[in-house]
Amino acid sequence: MSTPLHEWNLAPRDAMALQTELAKRLELSDRLDPVRHLAGVDIGFEDGGATTRAAVVVLKWDPDTAPDLSVIEQVVHREPTRMPYIPGLLSFREIPAALGAFAKLTVQPELVMVDGQGVAHPRRLGVAAHLGLWLDTPTIGIAKSRLTGRHAEVGEQRGDWVPLTARGGEVIGAVLRSRTRVKPVFVSPGHRLSLDTSLQWVLRCLGATKLPEPTRLADRLASRRDQRRG
Repeated sequence: MSTPLHEWNLAPRDAMALQTELAKRLELSDRLDPVRHLAGVDIGFEDGGATTRAAVVVLKWDPDTAPDLSVIEQVVHREPTRMPYIPGLLSFREIPAALGAFAKLTVQPELVMVDGQGVAHPRRLGVAAHLGLWLDTPTIGIAKSRLTGRHAEVGEQRGDWVPLTARGGEVIGAVLRSRTRVKPVFVSPGHRLSLDTSLQWVLRCLGATKLPEPTRLADRLASRRDQRRG
């Protein structure tokens, strides 16, 4: 894992200022090694928010069988939540547990898909972007709802998409119809990827549901009642 970026025990105002500074370090062009393994990440909370739970599923990438990919490793990590819920600062609540999960992996992925925002964030540092900086790994955010930005109507067919734009016209993501006539997902690059490449990878990994297989499987792992605590 890369050198730590910062401390976690920050006041909200300091955390927001840090987000603005860290966002300047993001690479939104492609710097992606050949993908042999990719991971899905789902982060949530238990015990009334007192415990953060991160689930990571690593899949072997095979373009001949995609989106039917083989799971080769999966980890669930729990630890005490470090920050209360503050809009726009979710990554400060979620990422410590995600880093704990990645530290347990024996196979490190070349690409990570995260249930959450990439740069489609008010300060351009959603959880996928923030995690990408910590790991120095290409990341993509796939969110079920819009946090910021505006967009036109998206077509009804699977694969239709429209840009998600910020004030001033900056493109910060895409609204993707990942399943015909089902609510779209919001895709944005996190780190070391362009939007076009992010969309291509999400589309390659779509199965029968609206979520790409890596994050769908991570969500399923996180939801298991009998999962091993770690």
